[in-house]
Amino acid sequence: MRSLLLLLAASTFAADAPKVINEGYGDFLIVPAGNFKMGDNFGDGESRERPVHQVYLDTFYIAKFEVTNGDWKKFQNDPDYDDVKLWPTGRVVPKDQSPYWTQAMNHGGATPGSDKYPVLGVNWDAATAYCNWLSKKTGKKYRLPTEAEWEKAARGTDQRRFPWGNTIDYDHANYAGAQQFDTGKEVGSYPKGVSPYGAMDMAGNVMEWCQDWYSRSYYAVSPKKNPPGPEKGAYRVLRGGSFFFEGQDLRSYARSGAWPSFQAFRMVGFRAARSAE
Repeated sequence: MRSLLLLLAASTFAADAPKVINEGYGDFLIVPAGNFKMGDNFGDGESRERPVHQVYLDTFYIAKFEVTNGDWKKFQNDPDYDDVKLWPTGRVVPKDQSPYWTQAMNHGGATPGSDKYPVLGVNWDAATAYCNWLSKKTGKKYRLPTEAEWEKAARGTDQRRFPWGNTIDYDHANYAGAQQFDTGKEVGSYPKGVSPYGAMDMAGNVMEWCQDWYSRSYYAVSPKKNPPGPEKGAYRVLRGGSFFFEGQDLRSYARSGAWPSFQAFRMVGFRAARSAE
């Protein structure tokens, strides 16, 4: 009975909650509470993407777009950038540490006309600090999405291969060969590639950090409700593929990981999530 009441309360909240919120830092889209099946149901992935398992997630919000250079500038130019409490290791990443910020070929944030391009080369520590900054500014809980939240936001509940369906072409996403020099495109450049909840660029453009530690074997022991990822690890989860990947590697259930403090990944960016409460 208690479980039934909790489910009813969650579904009532989801129905009453706004579908889009914007607290001054971009649109965030509701992903309603409920179950979905997570993992490689097509049999074309890696062993780390199996077994397929059912997961229940509470309602949350996902950013419509990847964090852009324009978004990142607001963080960089704010005095709170240097607040060590925002940084997960207590170490503030120097503002000039990203090697891509001044590169015109990569539409780095210091180059003209770059504000709508995704910020490149941001490590997990810095992405987390940005989300903590949003929380400090708004009084709400912003954070990186969990791996399970990311996958549900990308593919919905019908186990599709990509955010839009089961086949891929250059009308839907930015991946290897989409342009003469493989790099990021302005966020939202592929309206046909929208996810079931309205999120853009969840396949291709830049890989996106998730909150979780990475483990190849986590799916075999994952909790059925709101899985938080392993308690510890060496790497953090990356999702979504990038402009440097082949199309098949943009599968919504594809997963990999990287060292959280490493700053040199040209193909890595992120998007934020927001807790519903």
